Amino acid sequence: MAKRDTKKEMPRDARRTLRRLGGYVMLYKWRMALIVAMSFLSNYLVLLGPTLAGRAINEIAPGPGKVNFPAVYHNVGLMLIYYLVSFAVSLLVGVLMMHVGRRVAGRMRGDVFDKIMELPVGYFDTHQTGDLLSRVSYDIDVVSASLATDIVQALTSVVTVIGSFVMMVVISPQLVLVMGITIPAALLYTRYLSGKTRPLFTRRSAMYGKLNGFVEEMFSGQKTILAYAQEDRVLGDFDGINEEASEAYYRANYHAMTAGPTATFINNVGLALISVFGSVMYIRQLVTLGQISSFVLYSRKFAGPINEMANIANEIFSALAAAERVFRLQDEPEEVGDVPDAMQLSDVRGEVDIDHIDFGYNPGKPIIKGFDLHVEPGQLIAIVGPTGAGKTTIINLLMRFYDVDAGEIRVDDHEVRQLTRQSLRRAYAMVLQDTWLFGGSVFDNIAYGREGATREEVEAAAKAARIHKYVMSLPYGYDTLVGEDGGNISKGQKQLLTIARAMLFDAKMLILDEATSNVDTQTERRIQKAMRQMMHDKTCFVIAHRLSTIRSADRILVLDHGNVVEVGTHGELMQKRGFYWALYASQWA
Repeated sequence: MAKRDTKKEMPRDARRTLRRLGGYVMLYKWRMALIVAMSFLSNYLVLLGPTLAGRAINEIAPGPGKVNFPAVYHNVGLMLIYYLVSFAVSLLVGVLMMHVGRRVAGRMRGDVFDKIMELPVGYFDTHQTGDLLSRVSYDIDVVSASLATDIVQALTSVVTVIGSFVMMVVISPQLVLVMGITIPAALLYTRYLSGKTRPLFTRRSAMYGKLNGFVEEMFSGQKTILAYAQEDRVLGDFDGINEEASEAYYRANYHAMTAGPTATFINNVGLALISVFGSVMYIRQLVTLGQISSFVLYSRKFAGPINEMANIANEIFSALAAAERVFRLQDEPEEVGDVPDAMQLSDVRGEVDIDHIDFGYNPGKPIIKGFDLHVEPGQLIAIVGPTGAGKTTIINLLMRFYDVDAGEIRVDDHEVRQLTRQSLRRAYAMVLQDTWLFGGSVFDNIAYGREGATREEVEAAAKAARIHKYVMSLPYGYDTLVGEDGGNISKGQKQLLTIARAMLFDAKMLILDEATSNVDTQTERRIQKAMRQMMHDKTCFVIAHRLSTIRSADRILVLDHGNVVEVGTHGELMQKRGFYWALYASQWA
């Protein structure tokens, strides 16, 4: 199990993240301009309400018959109209912002998925799938939700605070001075809280990514867990990671939760001071009752957004923490691009030369050392050796999933780094031990990679792979839908489907990495014979643990600790009674 990471993430560059996020938003700048204009209009109409309320109150004089009802009705009627229009406009603003948030999320997901397609294989060897899924789904959802709600609220709050402050200054500058105590306190507290919560929300997003990665890993290995009766151990590990995630969630939300009550307390203190000093000024006839009423209403409008801004700031920082994780993925180094003027590999013959190559996944720890190989077109090369000898590494280098540290690999006398990766990889058909099927029909899975394949060609490949009869026994034959990753098909049948896919693929070279490990020996022999017929005059590289399956190979490479210790045919190697003979004898012991 992976070691738990208890180190807290330090806050990242929120300003840079905000700029990058703003770049996505500005793709819809005209819509945003309309949203801003409508938001200003909505808040302006709302800000007129307290002034109209004050005017209505001033029309009420002490004593019977001294109320100017027409004026009161006029002001109240205007308030109602303004509030209704403001409501309609603000509702439209929310709808438009949700639309922008959805578009931004869609664009971000598209960019992230494009990035994932450009990442080197080594990245996926060192990162959990669940963490990547968390960034594509959860983190972008957080950003989308923040854009749809928090941005509108923040814009509204800023307009309301500035507008309310201006109106309060117009009504009574003296009473504004009273708020000089509470306003700095509220602002300082908001700034303190933002610095406190930003790293907590960053850690919360990271822990959710770790939790998702662990859950995805355990789900994919459920049968192994049950087979080894490791349920209690997995539950214990899950409890630990879940506790860390819950603690990160609690700490972030706990500090965020204190923002509202604290800001409300500060604002209520300010309201009490306004009431006291406003009463004194009214007694001295410095202000009217309507002005005091308007000032109190504006002070509430002024204080309310400050209270909301503390909560909104926390949500925005949560979104920024999520966006940072997405942008960190986008900033990962991509697979090294093709060299300028890289050649397209065409008219492939299948001649391969490996010239004294060295390679290691980590610097200073070579796996392949001084490896040489010459393969003539149409030869079948078998690669055998104990676990960790470097067999799969050779395949990774042939496909340029990794580049060699020293030496060079040539295909048809072209150094592979001078070729485009796409043309090089399309020169190979590949069948791995870990089969992969996508959600679609059986026909689509076999025809994957062969654009425009006909039903006859697909059926011919399936017959050669000894899977045609099984496909025809399915409810809808070749149109039968395959479940996610072939979940409704046995491992052996999935492997036969991938072999049929490789047979159909028009490639001059074939790589089989334990491709028949999930089928019985009799079926394997039939497939081997069919594949030799199907891949006639095509260069084949076969990794096999069952040595009985590669006795007909043109050459067998025996690897041990990254070195070629023996080369020859099956008969030649058996006569030597060396390393290969010992491996073969151990399987028949």
